[in-house]
Amino acid sequence: EVQLVESGGGLVQAGGSLRLSCAASGFTFDDHAIGWFRQAPGKEREGVSCISSSDGSIYYVDSVKGRFTISSDNAKNTMYLQMNSLKSEDTAVYYCAAANSPLCRDMDYWGKGTLVTVYS
Repeated sequence: EVQLVESGGGLVQAGGSLRLSCAASGFTFDDHAIGWFRQAPGKEREGVSCISSSDGSIYYVDSVKGRFTISSDNAKNTMYLQMNSLKSEDTAVYYCAAANSPLCRDMDYWGKGTLVTVYS
């Protein structure tokens, strides 16, 4: 059974940093694209970042480029999202996800999410 469990969310002042973790079980990252999504109050879920397992390509939504860094530790089957220079507009529930394919397209597995709240 595939499971994804996020951790690391919390309350942080604008300009601060947080690191989210996503522990995966039931599959390995070798053949699966993995990524982070977020959903802010009253807004649709959006893709934040993704790692393609086909060639290691990494994608970021424009609003986080230069501030967020996605990474993975395949030995630990854990994915991370380092978030720096946080802004109030980064407040959202953050979800990790994985696809049955190596490409960053439709995700098939989702965690339950972790809340990030950025205050000014």
